[in-house]
Amino acid sequence: MKLYGDLNSPFVRMAMVTAIEAGLSSRVQLMKTAVKPHEVNTALEKLSPIGKIPVLETDHGHAIYDSRVIMEYFTHVGGNSSLLPHEGVKRFRILTLLALAQGLADSCVSLRYEQAARPENARWPEYSDRVRARINACLDELETNWREDLQTVTLGSIAVAVTLGYLDFRHDALNWRKGRANLNQFNETILSRDSMINTSIKV
Repeated sequence: MKLYGDLNSPFVRMAMVTAIEAGLSSRVQLMKTAVKPHEVNTALEKLSPIGKIPVLETDHGHAIYDSRVIMEYFTHVGGNSSLLPHEGVKRFRILTLLALAQGLADSCVSLRYEQAARPENARWPEYSDRVRARINACLDELETNWREDLQTVTLGSIAVAVTLGYLDFRHDALNWRKGRANLNQFNETILSRDSMINTSIKV
């Protein structure tokens, strides 16, 4: 299987961490692929009309996207039901945590584009303020209401851990740890896992 993307993307890293946790690291080859918000990657677009990373090319030559679908596919192929249980209540709780973490990651990437990719004279300060507020709201929600769910390794907790790493990588000034002892403790614990170490990005 070929995973197209770059580990600097939290969405690509979520997928790669899931592959490792599902026991598929030897079967998934990371194909380093860069995308820019204002340009078309024609090679990637042949696999996905969305043109965003990650995209997975299966052993059968089929394209799978986006990151949430890829993560679920890896749990299916790896037969690891602990990452996403079949039982309804647990399953949808984890999927909701995954949605929360991916919404947080999306806001972080949007803020990065606004600050680093958009021309300075075209930036929208009010938009940036709104995105920062959304980021903090997601972090506060994780700190207050998801402590128990973060005690086990699931698709949801993987996505949270990777997004916290992206915050350290791109938005250190936001100081996400301040006032969030539970979230910081979770982060310190999960960082010791091989899946996180082997996909670490340079801060």
